[in-house]
Amino acid sequence: MAEKLVFMVIHGPDHPEHVTIPFVMAVAAQASDVDVVIGLQADGVDLAVKGRADTVAADGFPPLSKLMSDYRDLGGKLLVCNPCMKSRGIDPTTQLVENAEVVAAARFVAEITSATNALTY
Repeated sequence: MAEKLVFMVIHGPDHPEHVTIPFVMAVAAQASDVDVVIGLQADGVDLAVKGRADTVAADGFPPLSKLMSDYRDLGGKLLVCNPCMKSRGIDPTTQLVENAEVVAAARFVAEITSATNALTY
């Protein structure tokens, strides 16, 4: 079985380190040929809104928008929790970044159970 990491991000833009570190880890893993999935739940779904990451920067790290771009360019998808998105009034047809995929619990379960490791931030 190939290595696969799942990063579940539950924090939003108001927690720069919590949202930056999983993207740093994801890009490093992708560069090492590890399959990576990033899931966004709870406040984390705000990261999938176009332009929301543009102002997020944690001291000592690249800007979140750069990391998210690198993740996307390396083929990464963002799995976005449908109920979490709905409860925040986010419109999936107009507001999400291009590599976002709206999913429900079953998809998250499938990704996590098929992973080598899953981490929550």
